[in-house]
Amino acid sequence: MASTEKPRPAPAAPGWVQDHLTRYVETDGADGHMFNGAPTLLLTTTGRRSGNDVTQPLIYGTDGESYLVVASKGGAPDHPKWYTNLAAQPEVTVQVLGDRFAARARTATAEEKPRLWPIVAKVWPAYNDYQAKTSREIPVVVIERV
Repeated sequence: MASTEKPRPAPAAPGWVQDHLTRYVETDGADGHMFNGAPTLLLTTTGRRSGNDVTQPLIYGTDGESYLVVASKGGAPDHPKWYTNLAAQPEVTVQVLGDRFAARARTATAEEKPRLWPIVAKVWPAYNDYQAKTSREIPVVVIERV
């Protein structure tokens, strides 16, 4: 399971992602929770090959007590690495503002997705554009505190 220690940026992450993550961690989300008008959380997965913790800031929505994130990768033809990591190891760590907790992540079912997609698309409307530009079915991930 991903660690509940303070997350560190992945060395291969683009500079702006590393900066965002560092600011978020150092300020318990006071600087970084909101990104271009959308709320973000920090998702720490376990690398499916390396076994190392990998942390990614992601825009999120909520459905009841669950957090929703989208494996969009900007509409790229392949899934983001964080998604393939959690598909292999669904136990993750999440930070929302200063709250760090263990969670379990899963891909929304085909029955759930039509209800959940509008929730996340309202938070970040570009998700609709990302889906339109790829033939890949972009997953919605449901994250539940354990």
